[in-house]
Amino acid sequence: MDSLEKRHRFQVSHLHTSVEIPIEFRNTALDLRNKTLCASGFHAPERGKIDILDDVLIDVSAGGTISAIHRPSDPNYRSIRDAREETGELVTLPAGSYLLPGFIDLHVHAPQYPQLGSALDVPLEVWLQKYTFPLEARYEDLAFARRSYGLLVDDLLANGTTTALYFATVHQDATRTLVDTCIEKGQRALIGKVSMDNVDECPDYYRDASPEAAINGTRALIDYVRTHPENTDGRVLPVITPRFIPSCTDATLEGLGALAKECGCHVQTHCSESDWAHGNVLSRYGVTDTEALDRFGLLGRRTVLAHANFLTTDDMDRVREREAAVAHCPLSNVYFANAVFPLRAALDKGVHVGLGTDISGGPSASMLENCRGAILMSRALESGVDPTLDSAARATFGPAQIDFRDAFYIATAGGGVALDLPVGQFRPGYLFDAIVIDTRAEKGSVRLFDEFDSGEQILQKIINTASKPNIAATWVGGLNVRLP
Repeated sequence: MDSLEKRHRFQVSHLHTSVEIPIEFRNTALDLRNKTLCASGFHAPERGKIDILDDVLIDVSAGGTISAIHRPSDPNYRSIRDAREETGELVTLPAGSYLLPGFIDLHVHAPQYPQLGSALDVPLEVWLQKYTFPLEARYEDLAFARRSYGLLVDDLLANGTTTALYFATVHQDATRTLVDTCIEKGQRALIGKVSMDNVDECPDYYRDASPEAAINGTRALIDYVRTHPENTDGRVLPVITPRFIPSCTDATLEGLGALAKECGCHVQTHCSESDWAHGNVLSRYGVTDTEALDRFGLLGRRTVLAHANFLTTDDMDRVREREAAVAHCPLSNVYFANAVFPLRAALDKGVHVGLGTDISGGPSASMLENCRGAILMSRALESGVDPTLDSAARATFGPAQIDFRDAFYIATAGGGVALDLPVGQFRPGYLFDAIVIDTRAEKGSVRLFDEFDSGEQILQKIINTASKPNIAATWVGGLNVRLP
């Protein structure tokens, strides 16, 4: 416990004063299991609805789930709070701190972290061959894999990402290293060994040797995750991961579809990401990515489709009917997709949508920055961007704009729904995965004014202005796993 205590620091600062929170809070806040947290904050139990929490009491069970929530309006609130305080079970957030559900990142290429922020100046198909495949091939070196994956998971936890859906590489041992890293550091994760065996699209030095190698390697990774002696709580889950249709042969796609039906695992892949990727599948099959994936048995309740910018109306209907989900990656779409995903249209249609950073196609590991990106892209899609046209001629797409409420929803509850997991909300039976935003952090970027900011306005400022220094704690299953 001593090493954990060193990870966490809370500080309250206001104007020119700075007061350290009593050490009792810092120590007990490391582990909230079998404790009660008194906190104010926000969550979005459904799209468009922000539930404002004001000094609620959240009981966290020994297993890290929320067993009860008590609001000040409840008749027994005062007696429960007094009893918890008397037994030492009550942990209270300091003034200026707000509790949010942990962020759920639906699209992370874990091996690409070393090139985050670089190699963004070429089209997708060039980017893969020139930069990305050579980098991913390096993960045959386990020392390199351990170092890179350790930095990635630490940084994501520090940014408030409590759950991540990871693409790994084709390498069995390196992918197992990512599994071990997430278990060791306490992040909730879904991890897939990438399948890619098409000799026409994958380099000789980096691909599965055959469909059998791709399928058997995926099965071996599933078994490793499910039988891991330190993963008895299922914090890490296996994912069937065809990279995307162009990189896979028909035999691999058919085999992975059969495996998905057999094991009930999550499935992740890219779908209609760019003109090139979308056109490749149309040329190969005469149907879109979505229909092709469905034919191969890869489109279901636990499928997450990254990007999906070029979904047709029929595609979107099919995704909704299969209860699959889209990982919306607003920042990377700007660089590689050649289009803006119609987020509002998908949400209005009832499609499950979560948010993804797409490390490293997107240049930021921060879900907050991707929330802002989602808002900005929606406004550009609705208003148009050609300054040579008048406003009416520019705005031809139709209603597309979202606000901070939708962005917050897809970054938290929407991601939980997409993954079919009890995360992203504060309600009994859900896992206590949460972050604390310290709006008074000395090096933070949130500035609140009592005379102007209250209620949802505080959340809007957090979404629009908070940064990594404002994230004071990251709990996964009730345990604070954030490094300083």
